[in-house]
Amino acid sequence: MSVDPMTYEAQFFGFTPQTCMLRIYIAFQDYLFEVMQAVEQVILKKLDGIPDCAISPVQIRKCTEKFLCFMKGRFDNLFGKMEQLFLQLILRIPPNVLLPEDKPQETHPYSEEEFQLLQKEIEQLQEKYKTELCTKQALLAELEEQKIVQAKLKQTLSLFDELENVGRDHGTSDFRESLLFLVQNSRKLHNIRDNVEKEGKRLKIC
Repeated sequence: MSVDPMTYEAQFFGFTPQTCMLRIYIAFQDYLFEVMQAVEQVILKKLDGIPDCAISPVQIRKCTEKFLCFMKGRFDNLFGKMEQLFLQLILRIPPNVLLPEDKPQETHPYSEEEFQLLQKEIEQLQEKYKTELCTKQALLAELEEQKIVQAKLKQTLSLFDELENVGRDHGTSDFRESLLFLVQNSRKLHNIRDNVEKEGKRLKIC
């Protein structure tokens, strides 16, 4: 079998020409074995009909195997020539022929150095894309944090509005006065709670 990879032909056919020839070779061999087995069975049946035949089935098998080796040798020789013709004249794409997907190379040819430069540029663009992607992820994370802070700020402003409303309800328009009023009320409530706890303990003791 040929050792030439014939990658361009494989791109066109969807399989390597060597694979095609190997399958043909195996198929021919399989048919040859089947034919020889059929011939052997026919000979054995014919011998059964001959009385006092001195030829045994073992001799028939040896002759069949010998003939099979002879046929296989001839077949291998012919197949080698057929393979060369197929790979050189039938399954080979001429060097002056381009596949449709490679047609742009005719109008836009490039050298090996230009190809290397393009590869380098692609790598640089990929790195820039990765950097931009990381930056985008960081900005999105920061945006989420800002949303959380904004929500908390809205809650705080809402609380201040409520405090202002409470102050207005009690006749204090200044925020400091409102806050002072709330602190005083909180202390009063704290003292009342302490007194209630003390009174509760005293009643339990009594």
